[in-house]
Amino acid sequence: MHDAPGLVAILAYDGLCTFEFGIAIEIFALPRPEFDFAWYRHAVVAADQGPMRALGGFAVSADAGHEALEAARTIIIPGWRNRDEPPPPALLAELRKAHARGARLLSICSGVFVLAAAGLLDGKRATTHWRYCEELAARFPAIEVDAAVLYVDNGQIITSAGSAAGIDACLHLVERDFGAHISNTVARRLVMAPLRAGGQAQFIPAPVAPTPRHDLAAVLDWAREHLSEPLTIRDMAAKALMSERTFLRRFSEATGMTPKAWLQHSRMAQARSLLESSILNTEQIAERCGFASVESFRVAFRKTVGLAPSFYRDSFGR
Repeated sequence: MHDAPGLVAILAYDGLCTFEFGIAIEIFALPRPEFDFAWYRHAVVAADQGPMRALGGFAVSADAGHEALEAARTIIIPGWRNRDEPPPPALLAELRKAHARGARLLSICSGVFVLAAAGLLDGKRATTHWRYCEELAARFPAIEVDAAVLYVDNGQIITSAGSAAGIDACLHLVERDFGAHISNTVARRLVMAPLRAGGQAQFIPAPVAPTPRHDLAAVLDWAREHLSEPLTIRDMAAKALMSERTFLRRFSEATGMTPKAWLQHSRMAQARSLLESSILNTEQIAERCGFASVESFRVAFRKTVGLAPSFYRDSFGR
């Protein structure tokens, strides 16, 4: 049984970023008849008084004004219309109040400038679209800006990079609330790959050759099927028919991660899935996921997920 995840307030404003707003609506407001538990309640909350129009020219109507933020467990800020325009002081005050009472705040792309203007990111790590990272760091020097990641989870505040990374950040929040199986089910309904790790790079710095000599995706699929084995860079490079140096370079360009980090992420994803859906015990799961001992598995799982495997199963097991 899952706890009700509460009200998600999705901000709307004149000049609304349409795609980012659509991401929040799709993930948190869409009915989910495939689940037999309570999904998120949602409300579109007006950040501005008066008529609001979204990019593309269509009108936007809201369910409520700022007062609805007082009841929200989660507040989504889907971009901001102008990074140079200070957000309304009344909105910033409500966001500070919501943060003080423990509400969760999630920004997509330029929405981070609203959180920064509210002073809620001072002393914290955050990200935004790579084009805006230098500006964010210059204007708000108290923020530790990370331009190399898809999203940053500070616990109560999540900031994401450019538009599509907002999908990953929202799915990450779903995973926190319901577990990996449910977030991946939502991803499948979106017809997209499962949740990407927040530490993955925002973009590939070098173009991929139009006719690559080797299919790296096939190597990743092979590695996922052999996670129980002590895979090495040499093993993966040999499977790709590359030198280790070439493999490391191409792997980093394609995933934004080292092979070691990618393998750890893949092993943790498989472990979460097995804890949620299988009757295997912890020792069997550790072996299935390629850990040398159950103790090393428990330490790695707690470090990555924040819970002991047994507590994770109690929370998200089917």
